[in-house]
Amino acid sequence: MLNYHHLHYFRAVAHEGNLTRAAKRLHVSQSAVSVQIQKLETELGHALFERQGKQLRLTEAGRITLDHADRVFSLGEELLGTLSQSGVKARHVLRVGSLATLSRNFQLHFLEPLFRRDDVEIVVRSGAYADMLRNLEAHRIDVLLTNFTPPRDAASAWVAHALAAQPVSLVGHPRHAAQRQPLAELLAQEALVLPAAESSMRSGFDALIDRLGVRPRIAAEVDDMAMLRLLAREHLGLALVPTIVVRDELDRGELVEVEQLPGLEEKFYAITLARRFPHPLLQALLASAGERQRPGKSSRAKGGKRRAQVLRKG
Repeated sequence: MLNYHHLHYFRAVAHEGNLTRAAKRLHVSQSAVSVQIQKLETELGHALFERQGKQLRLTEAGRITLDHADRVFSLGEELLGTLSQSGVKARHVLRVGSLATLSRNFQLHFLEPLFRRDDVEIVVRSGAYADMLRNLEAHRIDVLLTNFTPPRDAASAWVAHALAAQPVSLVGHPRHAAQRQPLAELLAQEALVLPAAESSMRSGFDALIDRLGVRPRIAAEVDDMAMLRLLAREHLGLALVPTIVVRDELDRGELVEVEQLPGLEEKFYAITLARRFPHPLLQALLASAGERQRPGKSSRAKGGKRRAQVLRKG
């Protein structure tokens, strides 16, 4: 049987990240804590920590053990809460990382099935690509949401799950809805708000204008989808965006889809580690993503332009 005394010591070390601090918190010696951890590792048959300098970093088995330990002790709190009628309930945690520049609408759409579950807590952290990958490797997050895949070779541990592909369009002020003109003329005459040159969406756009022989008039370049969305709403020019980014504005008629650009898509991925013990919440979420991200019905916007309403399946 599992020794919960060992689990209590392990949980303290895992949250502190250091034997000395955990021993101080538990009011015991450092050697006593170390012995308890070794016994738990023997019971479970897996190493739970690996040393990184003066810090202890959780292994994959360690992260899973900590999730279960947190739930075990939460159940204890739930028991006390139930008997005292305070209503404390145990919760399952899913840690999600995302690129700081990723569409918020897409993130909400992906996580939506978990929002109404009382037993689930979603922790979302965003940041730079390299930082998020390090967090994934250290098991500080369970999944990373991106719009491109990391480089992969034989030594890579990444698994890239394709979630969706969203059409890329020029969107702008409703006055553009009645305009009908060839794409080359539109791109040459109108001020444009574009994603940064480093993005895959921008590289596809640059190839398109090169084929058309057009020199565009660029009003702004931004690397953040939230800022791109704001500039589109300020009518600084026609914005190059996946329609999911401005879905709310399109539905309210504040913006219109002026032209869907041929051959351009924004792809979305969930990056995970190859794990012996897959996260059950994440498995269910990835399985349901393919069912939810199907071609939806499209409506005709004013002026006969088609507006994408939901994500298309990738």
